[in-house]
Amino acid sequence: MQHSYTLFTGATVYRKGKLEKSDIAFSEGKIVLHSTFPSFPQTSGLRVSIRKAEGKLILPGLADVHVHLREPGFSYKETIRTGTLAAARGGYTDICAMPNVNPVPDSSHHMRLQQKIISQDACVRVHPYASITRSQEGKELIDFAALAPFAIAFSDDGRGIQNEGTMREAMLRVKAISGLLAAHCEDNSLLRGGVIHDGAYAKAHNHPGISSESEWAQLKRDIRLAGETGCRYHACHISTKESVGLVRQAKQENIDITCETAPHYLLFNDSRLQEDGRFKMNPPIREKADQEALIEGLADGTIDIIATDHAPHAEEEKDRGLRDSAMGVVGLECAFAALYTGLVKTGLIPLERLLYAMIDAPRKRFGLPPVSLEAGDAADMAVFDVEKEFIIDPRQFVSKGRATPFAGWQALGQCDWTIVGGETVWQQNGAQC
Repeated sequence: MQHSYTLFTGATVYRKGKLEKSDIAFSEGKIVLHSTFPSFPQTSGLRVSIRKAEGKLILPGLADVHVHLREPGFSYKETIRTGTLAAARGGYTDICAMPNVNPVPDSSHHMRLQQKIISQDACVRVHPYASITRSQEGKELIDFAALAPFAIAFSDDGRGIQNEGTMREAMLRVKAISGLLAAHCEDNSLLRGGVIHDGAYAKAHNHPGISSESEWAQLKRDIRLAGETGCRYHACHISTKESVGLVRQAKQENIDITCETAPHYLLFNDSRLQEDGRFKMNPPIREKADQEALIEGLADGTIDIIATDHAPHAEEEKDRGLRDSAMGVVGLECAFAALYTGLVKTGLIPLERLLYAMIDAPRKRFGLPPVSLEAGDAADMAVFDVEKEFIIDPRQFVSKGRATPFAGWQALGQCDWTIVGGETVWQQNGAQC
């Protein structure tokens, strides 16, 4: 039987945390390194498709632990099909689906409804969250043990757990099953009707502001509870300098904590806001000092993971300006390019550190399938063109969501090809899932 091989020559490959020049091939769904076949292109009997990859970056598939797929219940915003195709277009092979759907995955029955759609329609691997409380109402806790076999983690994302006793009990129960609790930190009593960060832009444009304390005060409480209970704890989308400091101190105290931030918090501050719904999300884009603290936290390892918080809405929900638009922006299709352009090419973050936060750290913390691009591994990888400049154009997105603060950016790092389990799920100007 004659096998066919696809061989990339002259690429830069990320493997075991390091970048190296390497030829790499895959066949029959498996990675084959070129060094295994010294005369690979000329070997008799092999069908070889050779692709010159100078200027290309070949990565294990990116992993995003914070994605809103909106289905079931809100398919007018996004579907599992469109959301996972957007992930594939952005170079992601594994994503974790937040529980903000209807019905909420707060029981095994509700979880199976979502998993059925995933099994039918997903283009990449989808790992669903279960909620922490029934219907995400912050009151009655779910049966964690019953949902543990199906859930990657537990979260009431979009809503902070307001009652300390409820959060303490949740942590104790998650600890008992060796689970992971991922918290949206937000103290409702400190929101005060705010719509964007309570900073200079809000004051200049007469917008009610969201205080930084609404995030970090609840994070501080949760860190204390995590230390007391021993629960594995993950803080979602931190956005403030105080949050960075709290996580850094908690790690020094050996509390079992990780955290994530999102591309828009690393690449924007409120001096760059516009009266446009594509700049409105929760938590909001903060001040320059917060942005700088987040970049520093990413550089020194305080911030473990970069997750997009991809949160699509219908156009009519996002065209009402900063004050009245729905919270949430999309990011799967442009996250790597925006971060590579804004952090790596500017010298703020080494490329290896960015890749660790988008590949290795999320897989390790959330127990996602390891991907290493070693010989014999499944071909789960993405190929990025890091030399060709392109414009981020939401009109070309495959996601139903179009609202992104990165619209119009000139960027490097377009994803040319994404492969999951040896199968092409995205190819620029070519095959799609």
